[in-house]
Amino acid sequence: MTSTVEAKSPIQAPSRRPRRRHRVLIPFGVALVLIVVTLVAHAVDQPDPGDRGFLSPIATDDDGGSRLAEALRGKGVPVRRETDTLRALAATGSGPATLFVPAPELVHPDTVGALAELPAGSRLVLVDPSRRVLEGLGAPVVPTERRWATRATAPDADGHRCPLPEADVAGTAAADRQRYATSPGQASVLSRCYAGGLIRAPGQTELVAIGASDPFRNDRIGELGNLALATGLLSGPRPVIWLDLDGPAPAPTYGTGPDGEPAWSPTPGSGSGSDYGSNDWQKDDDPESGGPAQQGGDNRSTDDEAEGETPPQNPLWAAFPVWFWALLVQLALAGLLVVLWRARRLGPPVPEPLPVTVRSAETVLGRARLYRRAGARGPAAETLRAAALDRLLPRLNLPPDTPPAEAAARVARRAGIAADQAEALLYGDEPTTDRDLLELARALDRLTRTVAASPDHPTEGDPR
Repeated sequence: MTSTVEAKSPIQAPSRRPRRRHRVLIPFGVALVLIVVTLVAHAVDQPDPGDRGFLSPIATDDDGGSRLAEALRGKGVPVRRETDTLRALAATGSGPATLFVPAPELVHPDTVGALAELPAGSRLVLVDPSRRVLEGLGAPVVPTERRWATRATAPDADGHRCPLPEADVAGTAAADRQRYATSPGQASVLSRCYAGGLIRAPGQTELVAIGASDPFRNDRIGELGNLALATGLLSGPRPVIWLDLDGPAPAPTYGTGPDGEPAWSPTPGSGSGSDYGSNDWQKDDDPESGGPAQQGGDNRSTDDEAEGETPPQNPLWAAFPVWFWALLVQLALAGLLVVLWRARRLGPPVPEPLPVTVRSAETVLGRARLYRRAGARGPAAETLRAAALDRLLPRLNLPPDTPPAEAAARVARRAGIAADQAEALLYGDEPTTDRDLLELARALDRLTRTVAASPDHPTEGDPR
């Protein structure tokens, strides 16, 4: 006996659609979670130079620089903290000094050029300076590659000998994050260490740029050679002027001298012999001029200069290398293609007849295996009871919407069993084990055969 059946299995459609949906959602969900966790961990690990107390000589938290200041004083190096750029420049006017700028981005663009015009023999130490700051200094240095996180390397990690004695003494240190190189077309000979993470440009004011803040921070200064590197760059016969800015510096205020000229004024190259820097900022020594910090001086408008400033770069874009974003776009396109490839037509599922004839026994066996694999004893019992009622109700001349109590009473009277027993067989609870399901199937089969064997009112097709 053969039959053509329709694909209306209650197990197939609900079980296959969620699996296909999960195949797409789970990988994208895992990737999204990994990206979010990575971004949060990186944001927590890498401090923001704009935060209050970042590399401050009086800050004792993880991102402060109090341990470095104590180490310098322990070596006999005077440390003077200044919170104003012009005051810090004025503090270097008495002789050679080391000007330490841990957050160059906070220095106002109008005063960046003045950092390069310190007294002869001075050293300017910048932590992670950007291209804007280096161009403002006129330094023959440009930033190149930037790593996701700081890497601890040896001074000669790129195969070139490091000419800085401070780096040789320190050895392996965490200085390789932002790398620097010589500007195109410049003939200056720069000293590079830590694969370009530390660079020195000679001149009247010696420029030292380091691409990571780790060697100076309280939480990392004790690792590897960080302490020796940080103290070596700031130590020496010169006092240390520590420029501690707690936010973006305002536009400089210029005092006026007796002749009405500003006390701090940029002049053309002064022939000082500096290898870099085209601006020569000179301090007015006249005590009547009020010096660089005089209040009530003329405030110069910086609207024109601000209009020409480069807008700040998105920190999220700068946090990842270019190849990461390219790979992310390719993965997104590949995921979209997979979704389009695996997607089905919109709308509810429509039952369709099978294209081939399937034997009834094979159909029953296949559906039974599906029920067993899914552990669907309840749906299997409902199917068996519905099939039994489809055969019993016509035998008893009852409509399909007969109430359960009446149908169970009629079936019990015909089969010669109790009404409660008939109702439990036809409308009872779901079986809890496979054995209970098997006993239910056998009982329904016996009940159906008993009722069909001796009908009170023969129907069409029954023997008379």
